[in-house]
Amino acid sequence: MRHILTFSACMMTIFTCEAKYEGSSIPSKLTSVVVYRQGAEMTHTASVFAKQGNNQLIVENISNKIDVNSIQVKTPGTVTVLGVEFSANYLPPVEKTTKELVLADSLEHLQQDEDKITLNITNTSDQLDVLKENRNIKGTQSGLGVAELVKLMDYYKTKSLELQTSLQQLNNQKKKLDLLEEKLQNQMSEEQKKNVTTSGRLTLQLSAALDTRCDITITYIAQNASWSPCYDVRVANTSSPLTLVYKAKVEQTTGIDWKQVKLSLSTSTPAQWGNAPTLEAWFLGYINPLAKYKRRELTGAVAGIDTKNLNDVVVTGYGISSTIRGLATEVEQEGPLYVVNGTPTAKAEFDKLNPNDIKSVKVLKDDAASALYGSSASNGAVVVELKNGLEEYTSVANNALDMSYNLDVPYDIPTNGKPQTATLKTTEVAANYKHYAIPKLDNDAYLLAAIPNWNKLGLLPGEANIIVENTYIGKSFIDPASTSDTLNLTLGRDKRVAVKREKVVDYSSVKFLGSNKLQKFTYELRVKNNKQETISLLLKDQFPLSTSKDIEVVLDDNGGAEVNNDDGLLSWKLTLAPGESKIVRFTYSIRYPKDKTLNLN
Repeated sequence: MRHILTFSACMMTIFTCEAKYEGSSIPSKLTSVVVYRQGAEMTHTASVFAKQGNNQLIVENISNKIDVNSIQVKTPGTVTVLGVEFSANYLPPVEKTTKELVLADSLEHLQQDEDKITLNITNTSDQLDVLKENRNIKGTQSGLGVAELVKLMDYYKTKSLELQTSLQQLNNQKKKLDLLEEKLQNQMSEEQKKNVTTSGRLTLQLSAALDTRCDITITYIAQNASWSPCYDVRVANTSSPLTLVYKAKVEQTTGIDWKQVKLSLSTSTPAQWGNAPTLEAWFLGYINPLAKYKRRELTGAVAGIDTKNLNDVVVTGYGISSTIRGLATEVEQEGPLYVVNGTPTAKAEFDKLNPNDIKSVKVLKDDAASALYGSSASNGAVVVELKNGLEEYTSVANNALDMSYNLDVPYDIPTNGKPQTATLKTTEVAANYKHYAIPKLDNDAYLLAAIPNWNKLGLLPGEANIIVENTYIGKSFIDPASTSDTLNLTLGRDKRVAVKREKVVDYSSVKFLGSNKLQKFTYELRVKNNKQETISLLLKDQFPLSTSKDIEVVLDDNGGAEVNNDDGLLSWKLTLAPGESKIVRFTYSIRYPKDKTLNLN
């Protein structure tokens, strides 16, 4: 024991010396985060006291995996940064969340209940064993009469049944507690899935011109964070614009929880190779065709309220002043009525509102206010509408190289790697709805939404949830990497539009002409609109193309379709009234050597 105490004392001495000679440790507060498609720019602030001369400070609560080249430290003019060093902290203090504490307390009480039941099971089992061991009665020694024997058998039967029933009930209770304990343990494990085993720290070498307390700002790029776009496409009916809901899935395992931070989402990716490519001279020479080529790749590391339209009304200060000009007398004792989201509110509660939560303010003078809110608004009314939903706290900035979505509400994201979905904005988009079918490949017709001038929407590649007439249809994918002026979104299969493709045998034939074989194919496409409204249908099929001079393909009858001879595509633009059916038919012929076989299907 003496050796252990001596060792502990030595360790205390080492830690004390480290704190004395290697610098003071100060906490930092994470204030804002800009999340990129891959990575995040994190900004911390810390308040430090620097003595005149050189100082060494250790700033804690930094992400555990960062790009050291991106570290920036800003200090006041009286303090100069001499050096910055990043290191890992393998002994960060781990604070349990409120939910973890509640779960731990529930587990403790549950285990106590299990211990009591286990003890009762043991006692009941022992009693049952004793009863079984003493059930044998020796008739020659017992001297029991028939009546006593019957009574003894009844006692054994009753007591045995009682103990077995009790034992069964206790085992059932224990099974339920075991199942509940397993669920609590799983939930506890879920809560503890955080990347908090290590954290980062920065060692700062500072030079101060005089003794001063100063605020420093630290910015760096953390690697374990990202966001990805996703969408909701909502269609009420095919005669209305579609609603496009922009969403973002944000996740991070930076080693520290983001608590009440100002969050921005950027479409750019930091730490990319920054130089544009250049062409070098291209020299021709002989090569060995069997040699392996080496592929070279480029790599690289209530403010804002407009008072101009309020006429004689004056809006000042944090909220709204209780002075409304234009009244018979200036209000001194009694102010206007405050109405927040349609509910009259006391001025004291109104003053507690965060200006960022206010969407709009409307000030009514006495007559207009009394007409709406009665005599309680005789001195005027201040009508406030609050923001509703995260999208109303989101502003979009179009920068030179990217777009940024700035959230004006403090945000929390734990360091557990689980995606959190945030709604960024909702946009009404004009769309042309049409049906689309290729019966050669699929007997279902698809409903499409054609969006013109889609490049103005600022879309990124991402999954989209399709919701038509308040019914979830499924998922689609928005791919804006297109040079087309129109973006087509697939909204799902429409079973009320019937499509069928059949080969017309009577108009198809096979003939032999000398050394050649001539085959004629005729197909018939039938469509029917079983909907209650008129639809536009783009119907497509194809005819084959020749890859050899010995193979001759002739489109005998295009059936009134638009023909693309380069791709062999046939397109029909049809309009079908409710209940209307239409039939289109096309024919093509193929001449090829009869001793050859073609891929005709």
